Amino acid sequence: MPKRAIVREPSKSYASCISSHPLRHTIDLPLARKQHEEYCKTLLELGLELIRLPRDDKHPDSCFVEDNAVVHGRRALICRMARESRRGEEEAVMEVLRDYMPVKRAVPPATIEGGDVIHLENCLICGVTQRTNIEGVNQLKEWFDVEVKTVFDRRIVHLKSYVSYLGRGFVISTKRYADHPALKGLKVLVIPEDESYAANALAIDDVVLMPKGFPKSEMMVREAGYEVITLDVSEFQKCEGALTCLSILF
Repeated sequence: MPKRAIVREPSKSYASCISSHPLRHTIDLPLARKQHEEYCKTLLELGLELIRLPRDDKHPDSCFVEDNAVVHGRRALICRMARESRRGEEEAVMEVLRDYMPVKRAVPPATIEGGDVIHLENCLICGVTQRTNIEGVNQLKEWFDVEVKTVFDRRIVHLKSYVSYLGRGFVISTKRYADHPALKGLKVLVIPEDESYAANALAIDDVVLMPKGFPKSEMMVREAGYEVITLDVSEFQKCEGALTCLSILF
């Protein structure tokens, strides 16, 4: 189980986030900050030490810290994000992580973001998407010296919007990737198509954080033997973010 979580409050420029969500124009910053604080409170209650980064008002997407670094074992890869507007977010994350472990930066021509990397006990699964390229996968593999299975789909932004690992061999997935070879040997919980947003779930030991409002998916995870905590993350959904995006666990 992880001991710490890096988090960062939504910035004052948050409403300018990268998003094609139809409700983006209705983003409520005070509500986003309230929801973020509830998320942080939940992590504390689950026994994690919170490392709160200073707010980064220059970068609208900076609360989505997961994309800034991949931590595996006792090492961290500092990501090189695909969108120019997000570069620079990772500096504060790197400063924190280098106090705990060796860090290495991804370098051009690689692009890689943490939202594409799924952590299993003995390997990683990485999406090759709009945000992560094959050079990023190769640098990930080289730095961590671990097997990395790939899911190629340039149509999507991040793989973890569609697949999350829950532990004990279970993954939650949309129908789109349920039969993908990268998931072979895992127990796949296929969520209903009308609840696809629930595919991004954050597992901490045997507790799974899920977005509120997706009862069929929640019941499926409970029946697999997990405790489920649901959180309202409406204002992060509008920026095409979700529960895993809001922290780096290590």
